[in-house]
Amino acid sequence: MAKSSKKSTVSASGKKTLLTDASFQFLRNYINNASPVGFETWGQKLWLDYLKPYVDTHFVDPYGTAVGVVNPENPFKIVIEAHADEISWFVNYITAEGLIYLKRNGGVDHQTAPASRVFIHGKKGPVKAVFGWPAIHTRIGTPDQKEAQPRTDNLWLDAGARNRKEVEELGIHIGAVVTYQDGFDELANGNYVGRAFDNRIGGFMIAEVARLIHQNKKKLPYGLYVVNAVQEEIGLRGAEMIARRIKPNIAIVTDVTHDTTTPLINKNIEGDVMTGKGPSLSYAPAVHNKLLGLVEKVADDHKIPVQWRALSRSTGTDTDSFAYSNDGCPSVLISIPLRYMHTTVEMLHRDDIENTIRLMYETLLTLSPKTNLNYL
Repeated sequence: MAKSSKKSTVSASGKKTLLTDASFQFLRNYINNASPVGFETWGQKLWLDYLKPYVDTHFVDPYGTAVGVVNPENPFKIVIEAHADEISWFVNYITAEGLIYLKRNGGVDHQTAPASRVFIHGKKGPVKAVFGWPAIHTRIGTPDQKEAQPRTDNLWLDAGARNRKEVEELGIHIGAVVTYQDGFDELANGNYVGRAFDNRIGGFMIAEVARLIHQNKKKLPYGLYVVNAVQEEIGLRGAEMIARRIKPNIAIVTDVTHDTTTPLINKNIEGDVMTGKGPSLSYAPAVHNKLLGLVEKVADDHKIPVQWRALSRSTGTDTDSFAYSNDGCPSVLISIPLRYMHTTVEMLHRDDIENTIRLMYETLLTLSPKTNLNYL
């Protein structure tokens, strides 16, 4: 990789891209860094350090949601938002033999855990450990099953200690948070793979939008709030808090959505969305129809490919918290397709990253305090 931070990188197709060498390196570092629910500070420091040159000011709320602001004195406020937290585990019980049992911290999938490598973030720093799992021909089953299946209550970590004292000497304690070791990598045909693209890719993309606005010397007729919220994975809590604090007039939320072309996903239920074919726009009660129509027109005008989903009572994203905050905030959801959500091998496509950034950027250049979003 070239050292220049100004030079554009080149895609698999040989075309110049929006991402610079510096932004791509930030993406790698940001994905490889841990940012579990309730402990997002580790990732927020990296994110703010990258964002600060592109905003006028910044602040962090009491629970760690980080916000960069352009034009902080302007009374009309537009938010672009992602969430910073990743699913993880908590140390819950340490046996006399030095094995460590866990509780979920967010919607982590116990079925993908066996034989995985993790970091236990204890009082002395990260400790390497593994999810132990017996050999296939030794596992004791039940009358209903020939062999044991992974469950939250029968999974354990082995940090190499052989008694409780040795575990504690490593700095491991009840409540220590556990994250997977797997990090960023590149696959064929412009695909990236990593842990916690849900939704650190969103944090990366909104930071890139701020970079483009700054570097292209765009003057916005409103205050722009670039929000990386905490605790989405346990109920949209960070967005709920920061929406009340900022009181935005408009919110553009980005998160991941399912690539429904993968096996075991029912398109009749989840719709038809695929990585590499552009960001996904959604119809949902929380999504403001006039704002959605504006985003769709921006996509058409700038030839940005988009896909569509219909969501039900809830989007399941921070869009819900912003839409129903204060006196109501017109909100829209722009999602990036993702394969293998909530695993250590989440996969997305470079073209979708760039097109999602472009769509948010061009939408922000279209909006103003005079934009009419009234239904009647």
